[in-house]
Amino acid sequence: MKTNIFKYFACFILLFCIFSLCSLAWAQKKPADPISLKLEGAKMAPVPFSHPVHIEKAKIDCAACHHKDKNPKEPVGCLQCHQKETKDNVADAKKAFHKQCITCHKESTAKGVTAPVKCNECHKK
Repeated sequence: MKTNIFKYFACFILLFCIFSLCSLAWAQKKPADPISLKLEGAKMAPVPFSHPVHIEKAKIDCAACHHKDKNPKEPVGCLQCHQKETKDNVADAKKAFHKQCITCHKESTAKGVTAPVKCNECHKK
């Protein structure tokens, strides 16, 4: 009888460990929503950016913006590479944001999808 209790207990512990490991594997690190895209010393207001709107609703792959990340499961912020002063022909943050965001928004608008394309539509006071 004691061996049966031990077997049940061992199975319970094993199942608990498997469940715990699976839960950790399935858990994703999700960014705060919305984040504020803000450049120090900028004249325009910060831009609120929603990852769920872009990833889930617009179906944009993370790599479209996080194009140089070494580990796509843990992307770094844009300012890691795109700073005020950059080297090796890397666009500064303002140019990178405008090129990436406005280009994509204009392409979306051309396809009939509503996306902000004017300065005050993103930079709200």
